[in-house]
Order: sequence, then structure tokens, then C-alpha cells
Amino acid sequence: MTDLEGKSVLDRIAELSSAEDIFTYLLLPYEEAVLNVNRLHIMKRMGQYLRSRDFAGMDDDAIFLEARATLKQAYQDFVDSTPLKEKVFKVFKDEAEKHARRFVAVDSLTLATK
Repeated sequence: MTDLEGKSVLDRIAELSSAEDIFTYLLLPYEEAVLNVNRLHIMKRMGQYLRSRDFAGMDDDAIFLEARATLKQAYQDFVDSTPLKEKVFKVFKDEAEKHARRFVAVDSLTLATK
């Protein structure tokens, strides 16, 4: 879907200024409450999904559908889960690592003897 100015779908998405604009451009419905709480996480996850795709040889219609699918998947990740569980941002990953280092399994405990 290269437009009259010669811009591709991904160029257009990059120019949009809000998550709502991206959902509208990609023709996806969203719940305002979900987006308000998770917008940065959803957008970052969408970016991760887009970077993992190979768009070589795809026409703009296929790229549009692929971008739409990645946003839908990223949005659904945060409908079904939470930012803390998804760990999109480094701060959540670091906190999970700290917690894992502090965790002591019950079966690893032994009785102290005198």
C-alpha cells in the first residue's frame, strides 16, 4: 500500500504519533482501558515482533497484513497477561533476575546440627 507520496506501510506507521493512530491505521479495534495501561508495552512488543519478521519480497498489502497481525498479537499479549509477566522492558527483566537469585527452594533446606 505505497501511497501517493511513495511511502510504505512501515514508513507510515513510523510517522504516526500515538498508539491509537496505529490501531486506527491498521484497522484494529482496542479497549481504551487496556491501551491506556499497557500502551508502551504493546508498542515495544509490536516492534519486537516486526523486527523478527522478514519483509523481503512482500508487497505493501502483505506488509500491511503482517503489521496488523503483529499489533494484534502484541495487544493480545497484554490482554491475556501483565507487563510484569511479559517482561518487555529491562526493568522487569532485572527485577525477575533479582527475585530468582533471592529465591531459596524448600527442598534445598537442611537442618542445622550443633
